[in-house]
Amino acid sequence: MLENVVKIIQDNMTAILPLFLELFCLLFVVLLDPYIKRSHRRIMLISIALITLSVVQNLLNDYFGFYYNNPTLRTLNSIFGYSVSPVIIVLFCMLVSDKTKQLPLWIVTGVNALIHSTSLFSHVCFWISDDNHFRRGPLTYTSHVVCAGLLLYLLYLTLKRKSDRKSSRLFIPVFNILSVVAAFLLDTFVTHTDEGVTFTTIATVNSCLFYYIWMHLEFVHDHEKALMAEQRIKIMMSQIQPHFLYNTLSSIQALCLADPEKAFDVTEKLGTYLRQNIDSLDQPQLIPFEKELEHTRVYSEIEMIRFPSIRIEYDTRDTDFSIPALTVQPLVENAIRHGIRGVENGIVCVSSKKAGDFYEIMISDNGRGFDVQAAENASGTHIGLHNVKERIEEMCGGTLTIESITGAGTTITIRIPAEKE
Repeated sequence: MLENVVKIIQDNMTAILPLFLELFCLLFVVLLDPYIKRSHRRIMLISIALITLSVVQNLLNDYFGFYYNNPTLRTLNSIFGYSVSPVIIVLFCMLVSDKTKQLPLWIVTGVNALIHSTSLFSHVCFWISDDNHFRRGPLTYTSHVVCAGLLLYLLYLTLKRKSDRKSSRLFIPVFNILSVVAAFLLDTFVTHTDEGVTFTTIATVNSCLFYYIWMHLEFVHDHEKALMAEQRIKIMMSQIQPHFLYNTLSSIQALCLADPEKAFDVTEKLGTYLRQNIDSLDQPQLIPFEKELEHTRVYSEIEMIRFPSIRIEYDTRDTDFSIPALTVQPLVENAIRHGIRGVENGIVCVSSKKAGDFYEIMISDNGRGFDVQAAENASGTHIGLHNVKERIEEMCGGTLTIESITGAGTTITIRIPAEKE
């Protein structure tokens, strides 16, 4: 038995040695890469594990076919091989698009696995005869059809990115799809009895490596895009600032005659706000939440003087954590300007608390509300919200979610992992 295993390894050494070396190097790089997203790292590690098992499955298929007559074990091995291929393609779909609707894909892969599992007790899909020959049933090509459908969907997801990606960067994912399709065709129509590792397995290993390279290219692109967005935000703020200054100075001018003491107070708050705003723009790292909260309070106090009908309330139970600069203040500003301004008894509530392993910040208002889906799809709108969301995700691994009902108000929830503080 051991001699046969050694013989299979020796016979396939030229194929399996490069594959295992490639997978090991890829595993090493993925584990040490500090720039890869946590979700992508997890998908890559699962893909590497499944592809490694696929290589082993190919070798076992060779072993059970030529050296060890055990129909049950060979059936189980074949079921795994037919079941794991669609799973790997689904993982590639998740790499290409974070917004992939996963449930239907996992249902398809689950049904595929169940169909092939019937081979343990029926001849509907395939079976291994008593003389150890592979026999095809009516549903033998189920895995091929499922994989073909998933590959078409993967191609659709890839081409869908063309709207905001250069065509040259789509070459790698498209090449991966075509190479896997070519490998499927070779495995189906070309006999390769001397090789234990299938063309599809080889193509899948290479595709995993190329997807990793592609993710790095995407990271560079997204990083450059984020820098440009940051510059646009600064320019936008410099354009908005004169408008805010003009209105505030007009209010101070009116107060100088009506209430000089209040005018002095507003002038002091305006100076504090401007100083904090300039300091915040130059903060590359996280800042204490209390500092961001102070900045928000100063801004909201100026706005409440300008608009006496609005009210800002605070319920900050936990404040001992850090967040990116200019996160809460722009959200409160957005709630005032687009939510409660002009609304009778408009209220913005800012709260913070620790919820399990997260610190949770909520900014809610009873203002006009808006269509969240339409705002996400609209180009150039709510750029401040998108910028805050991206910085929270990238700088501290947090999340920002928006719930809004037109005519009823908006609630924005920020969740910051406690270990990131």
